[in-house]
Amino acid sequence: MGNTKPRTVILVHGAWTDGSCWSSVIAQLNGAAVETTAVQLPLSSLAEDVATVQRAMALEEGPLLLVGHSYGGVVITQAGDDPRVAGLVYVAAFAPDADQSALTLAELLPPSPAASELERDGSGFFKLTRKGILEDFAQDLIVGQKEVMIATQGPISIHALGAPVSSTAWRGRSCWYVLAENDRTIWPALQERMSSHIGAETIRVPAGHVAMLSCPQKVAEVILLATAATPSRKKCEHMPPEGSRP
Repeated sequence: MGNTKPRTVILVHGAWTDGSCWSSVIAQLNGAAVETTAVQLPLSSLAEDVATVQRAMALEEGPLLLVGHSYGGVVITQAGDDPRVAGLVYVAAFAPDADQSALTLAELLPPSPAASELERDGSGFFKLTRKGILEDFAQDLIVGQKEVMIATQGPISIHALGAPVSSTAWRGRSCWYVLAENDRTIWPALQERMSSHIGAETIRVPAGHVAMLSCPQKVAEVILLATAATPSRKKCEHMPPEGSRP
């Protein structure tokens, strides 16, 4: 990929949100003249979510920077295995190795508070309870923002959460990780473990799980840092060999 830098940023939301969760970050990026696209995942299966991102990528000129929040980190890990992708930014996100899923990563530690606030319907889709959003998912947002999240949350299928990745786009690419220090959905200790495993440059923010809403300026700064950095196809010095696990 030489010394080219990303021209377009593709933003990928996670479970229980949609593309609008990036609205404040988009405003920051647009102010810096960075082109952005926020996808709308169906959250029905990993394969369909990856296909959604790939369709968005096909409409943009490369090089590209992929940004994923929460479960969106699984999606960009799979979808980002494309020569036009210069780098990846994980925002309080799962960063799986080959054959790992969001569920298998979450099971590396005891269940988070949000995990005990999940409700499953008869079709295998999960939603967070009102309490889960208020106290564990978006606890540092203002009341109005929390109410919007409760009303608009997108249920996610077990076929998305439980599907393992077969590609690891972070391997051999520049990576950044925004670690949410007050996260009650994905434990900060697990975020630290994943970030270290993929050799990412880690930036800590005093935020809950939806850091792009509570700390949009800081998240945007990390994305701008990633767009300004010269991407490298070489493996990071601390990147683990193929087949190792966090």
